[in-house]
Amino acid sequence: MLIHDNWKIRWFDEGEVPDLAVADPDYTDHFWLPAKVPGDVHSTLLENGLIDHPYFGHNDQKCRWVERKVWWYRTEFAFDGKEPAKDERLELIFEGLDTFATVYLNGKELGTAENMFIPHIFDVTREIRKGRNVLAVKFSPVADRVKGKEKNYWSGFSKDRIWVRKAQYQFGWDWCPPLVSAGIWQAVRLERRKRAKIESVYARTLKADAHSAEVNVEIQVKTFVNGLPLAAEISLKNGGEEVTARASAMDGDRMEATLQIRNPKLWWTHDLGEPHLYRLTVRLMADGETVDRRETEIGIRTIGLKREDEKGKPRFTFILNGKELFAKGANWIPVDLLLGSAPESRYKHLIRLAKEANMNMLRVWGGGIYEKEVFYRECDRQGILVWQDFMFACALYPDYNRNFMENVRKEVAAVIRRLRNHPCLALWCGNNENDWLYEVGVSAGEIRTPFYGEKIYHELIPELLARLDPSRPYWPSSPYGGNDHNSQEEGDRHNWQVWHGNVEPRKFGENLGQNLTPEGVSFRNFRKDRTRFSSEFGIHASANRHTLEKYLPPGSLHLGSGELSYRNKDFHQEKGFLLMEGFTGIPKDFREYFYFSMMTQAEGLKYGVEHYRRNMPETSGALIWQLNDCWPGTSWSMIDYCLLPKASYYYSKKFFAPFHYSVEHDPGENLKIWVTNDSREKIEDTLLLEVHDFYGGRIFAKTFPVSAEAGRSAFIAELAEAEILRGCPAERAVIRLKSLGQRAEDNFHYLRNHKELDLPKAKLDVRKDPEKGEITVRTDRFARFVHLDVPGEGILFSDNFFDLLPGEEKRVKIASLDGEAVALEYLTVSAVNGTDGEEG
Repeated sequence: MLIHDNWKIRWFDEGEVPDLAVADPDYTDHFWLPAKVPGDVHSTLLENGLIDHPYFGHNDQKCRWVERKVWWYRTEFAFDGKEPAKDERLELIFEGLDTFATVYLNGKELGTAENMFIPHIFDVTREIRKGRNVLAVKFSPVADRVKGKEKNYWSGFSKDRIWVRKAQYQFGWDWCPPLVSAGIWQAVRLERRKRAKIESVYARTLKADAHSAEVNVEIQVKTFVNGLPLAAEISLKNGGEEVTARASAMDGDRMEATLQIRNPKLWWTHDLGEPHLYRLTVRLMADGETVDRRETEIGIRTIGLKREDEKGKPRFTFILNGKELFAKGANWIPVDLLLGSAPESRYKHLIRLAKEANMNMLRVWGGGIYEKEVFYRECDRQGILVWQDFMFACALYPDYNRNFMENVRKEVAAVIRRLRNHPCLALWCGNNENDWLYEVGVSAGEIRTPFYGEKIYHELIPELLARLDPSRPYWPSSPYGGNDHNSQEEGDRHNWQVWHGNVEPRKFGENLGQNLTPEGVSFRNFRKDRTRFSSEFGIHASANRHTLEKYLPPGSLHLGSGELSYRNKDFHQEKGFLLMEGFTGIPKDFREYFYFSMMTQAEGLKYGVEHYRRNMPETSGALIWQLNDCWPGTSWSMIDYCLLPKASYYYSKKFFAPFHYSVEHDPGENLKIWVTNDSREKIEDTLLLEVHDFYGGRIFAKTFPVSAEAGRSAFIAELAEAEILRGCPAERAVIRLKSLGQRAEDNFHYLRNHKELDLPKAKLDVRKDPEKGEITVRTDRFARFVHLDVPGEGILFSDNFFDLLPGEEKRVKIASLDGEAVALEYLTVSAVNGTDGEEG
């Protein structure tokens, strides 16, 4: 029975009204605000018109009063079931309480909660009443609960957050403002159990190949009757095929059985095969009667992490079903600052976009949340692996405090049990950047304390994983490994030489320098990186115009605007301009800022990803920071808050493609041509390399036979600039790599930085076909960075921010993420070198 209806909320000052008075079933709450559950306080106030939208302008600062109040939720529900028998239990389950909560039923205090990340279960067998029941939940202000706590050691962005098992980014980060939420943010339900219940089911693949597989199923149970004989019936179905087993009791509350599957259909990432799922059903039996039942989808697959090659050289390569995998993807942050009200559709859209961009891995970053079930379910079904951080980021945590550690222990155990059945889950990781930044801080003399939190990542988590989920690799931190936890020689790496200007390489004990110059932050520094796995790297770009216009006050969308600047939460906002200065030149107005930041991000990420992929298998992963946004800001995201992809997203559909041609080159150098084949099969193709001037002339062309081995990158040829230019100035030429077998997307490359290109004015011709929801674009001269725009949210183009040669045409389909038709009357088509910037 879900308890989602009739909820109301109201705020009080601490001590204004006695708690038992508000919790009393007869308390008058007629004039309280109606609230949605699941949900949150801020969304409720917004819906009722009591706060302005916190994402508009500076309104987030105007609603900071919300987090200083005591918030009460109340509802009443009818219980019309039979009175519980002696061998029955009624349990009230809150899947998510944010965060310091006290729960009352019919005036009785059931208990407290102090962890946002885990469910809270209360036995209400005696407290439930037939007929009317009143449920009340009090949320205390976070600031009050951490007042007086020790905070005199390192914690980025906020000192309060280290004591609170709550989404850390809500205290503010370098891509969002602080907005400390409260509320019942996940489902509430009442469950009746008879004699016993299933506490957890753990299904893991012991071994698997194309011919056979073994799946072990472990069942944890809880009994309400002493000496009760129990058994479990297990069924694994695949269409009309079914494998069954009966579990044997181990030590009273634990059972297990191993299923033998012939000719299994393995779970693969979408780029390597089908993410096939089986239906697992477990029935708990007591004296022949079914007393509980669990159903879930599982995948049969093996996952591992290769740390050395055959010669003992360090590697960081995921192995899926025995096959080495190059991880292509991005870092995932929470989908909203107001998590409780975020719809499931937002998750589905973002994961669909990730798949369509050829991503096969998402990293759930350690300053957010253990995601909602819809996230993991969609990754299972869409064939996307998940790197799962535990929720500790950029801080020291009080591992010396017994109560804190008990809270963390419950959290880690609960999270492992909840997520371990998902085939998408590839790796557990202890924290985000804590090991690395602690050592950097100690070396600089800025941190003078022990490594608080070390016991969590290096003792508690691995101890629990060894017992609860030995099927996956564990990594203590990200980045981690080598002489500097951010070493390129071992483990994984966060490349923040680009953007932040970190001076690399460094070793333990050395200061981490910064070079904030156009050369120091340039994306061309990616080419120096020989990391084993790049788990974070990124570049800012503007949000799309519609997103900014929706959330900025009228008249403030111009370069130098305080409101526009407020969208950027990075400490040193000049970094983006330094990057643009080196590549596009410094923008003079908002139009140029939009184009130049979009282009710098897109071309910079392309440059980095292509380099990492050419270096495979020495480098085995590239996870961009970051996929999405939680509010309408200027950030590293590839998709902005209104679910409008940036230019880098459209680029990623090409540079992450399983089969891809690329050019290794910097201005003035010879060009080295490469092919990358991430598929499971050898591919034969013919590559056409051609050089065009910007007016329609082809000045060079050459074909190359290509035989690309599966899972490898290979060098094809080397050409000198002079050889291919034949007297044409480098500033007036573009190279196109074209697959004559149509195995890869066209890839354009420029011999000089964008600011040096001598681009002519291009006139675009656009033909619309509203019935088919598509347009066709032609140009008289080379058109750089052609941008299609339709006002609205969740608008998706089959391609965007593309380059177009004279005499050729591009057909683009336009749709919304919700599948609805898009009206084309407001479509605009422009290019960086368009005649007036707005053709359509």
